[in-house]
Amino acid sequence: MTNQTRLFKRLAALYARMDEAWEAAAAHYGFICRGCADNCCETEFYHYTYIEKHYLLSGLKTLPLPSIETIKKKAKAACTARDETRPVERPVRVMCPLNSNGLCQLYKFRPMICRLHGIPHELKNPGANPVRQPGCADGTPLFKAATYFKFDRTPLYTAMAKIEMEYRSSTDNRTRIKQTIAEMLT
Repeated sequence: MTNQTRLFKRLAALYARMDEAWEAAAAHYGFICRGCADNCCETEFYHYTYIEKHYLLSGLKTLPLPSIETIKKKAKAACTARDETRPVERPVRVMCPLNSNGLCQLYKFRPMICRLHGIPHELKNPGANPVRQPGCADGTPLFKAATYFKFDRTPLYTAMAKIEMEYRSSTDNRTRIKQTIAEMLT
């Protein structure tokens, strides 16, 4: 088994933990994501790990060639639309190139933020109190009506950082990454 294969298996196991944590929190609130006007698939999220980029690209290779070509065209168009707004620094809403008819084409391979977004959560920085985030606007009435469900992302982020460090070490990569999914796919 190659090192990349071993690390991809660890990443998949971590993703399963993330999905379980999200689902437990969502069940507590009675929240079901059905899409909304503030669709997170149209939000410019940045991703900071090479392991997730390469895992996503490995998933892309599992699709039929016409699907890959369509996704790559949509990714290029999304990058162009974002580049055109940069000089005036206004946000642009562009659908993720992996979204087709409201569904992610690479759902199994989607990055961490796509798995964790939307639910109230907390993060713990060393020596500081946990910082809580409210969750998405569409779920706010449910989140406010219920007691807080402790959804601590800290151990998930820590585990991701360890996998990423091993991946970078094994590939001798010391550069940083900050890319959208569209940028990863172009």
